[in-house]
Amino acid sequence: MSAKCFVDTNILIYAHDPSDGVRQNLARTLINGLWQTGGGVLSTQVLHEFCVNARRKASRALSVDETRSVIEDYLRWEIVVNTAMSIVRALEIEVRFNISFWDAMIIQAAQSAGATVLYSEDLSDGQKYGGVRVIDPLKS
Repeated sequence: MSAKCFVDTNILIYAHDPSDGVRQNLARTLINGLWQTGGGVLSTQVLHEFCVNARRKASRALSVDETRSVIEDYLRWEIVVNTAMSIVRALEIEVRFNISFWDAMIIQAAQSAGATVLYSEDLSDGQKYGGVRVIDPLKS
């Protein structure tokens, strides 16, 4: 298996939302590569956010059945389950890096999985948080 790579919600949404063809193609290429290498990591937070956003905010909202099917597929990836201790660690990350709590939760999940890369459009491309480096795969 190759290096572990954590995927933020926005990248999953782009992969499943055809409203922006360029971003969808980039996100799908990334996701497909992670399927092939077995290095994809998500968290319960990302899956929660995907469920809400794919059904309400996507240009072509997914049905409950479609959403369930997508989630069931991603359950074959490594999933970080957020715990009470995850919240405590995220609070420490939030203060240390002066970022939002929700972003800190994503970072702590990536760190706890041992991911070296965090694919996200929301966090600063190239920023390092401990051993995790943010890469914006949609940046041209």
